[in-house]
Amino acid sequence: MVKGFALAYRLGITPWERAGRGGADQLARLFEREEREHPGTRRALDLGCGRGTHAVTLAQRGWEVTGVDAVPLALDGARARARQANQTIRFLEGDVTHLPPEVGSGYTLVLDIGCFHGLSDEQRVRMGGQMMAAAAPDASVLVLCFATGGRGPMPRGATGADLMRAMPGWTVVDEEPAETSGLPGPLRRLTPTYYRLRRAG
Repeated sequence: MVKGFALAYRLGITPWERAGRGGADQLARLFEREEREHPGTRRALDLGCGRGTHAVTLAQRGWEVTGVDAVPLALDGARARARQANQTIRFLEGDVTHLPPEVGSGYTLVLDIGCFHGLSDEQRVRMGGQMMAAAAPDASVLVLCFATGGRGPMPRGATGADLMRAMPGWTVVDEEPAETSGLPGPLRRLTPTYYRLRRAG
C-alpha cells in the first residue's frame, strides 16, 4: 500500500487530494463539532496526512497538530504547505500501524482520511491500538472509509463494525455520507462515509 502511494505521489496521480478540496466544507463542519466539544486545548493527530491539507486546515483553526505519513515525498509537500501557510506543524515519518514514539498521546482528535479502509485485518488491529493509545480520554476519532467491496488498486473498504473490532471499547456515535463531488466517477460508487468514534460509556 505504501509503495502504491509513493508511486502515485511521484507521478502526480493524487485523486484523494481533489476529493479533499471538494469535501472541504463538510470537513470544516465536522471540525467545528469537535471544537464545540473540546473548548480547551485542542490537539489533533492526522494519520496518513499526505501533503498536509487537513493538518494545515486544523492548524489554521487553532489546533496543535501532528501529522504522520510513510511517504517522504508527501511529507516534503506537507512541510512546504505548512511553511507557505505560516503554520507550525510537526510532521513525522512513520507507519500508522506502528507510530513513532515521538507521536506521544493526549490527542483530542485522531483523524484518518483514507488509511484504515485499505489495510489487512491484522494491520487494522494494530492501527486501532495505536489510535487508542494516542487518544485522550475524551477524544474523538474521525475516519473516512469507502464501502466494502473495493478491488484491484481500490481500497478494500471498511464499515463502522470493522472500526469497532479494531478499537475495542470504542463506539461509532455518528456516521454520515461523505461529499463526493471531488471524486472521480469510479470512486464515487464506493460511497465513502465519515465515522466518528468515542470511548464507550
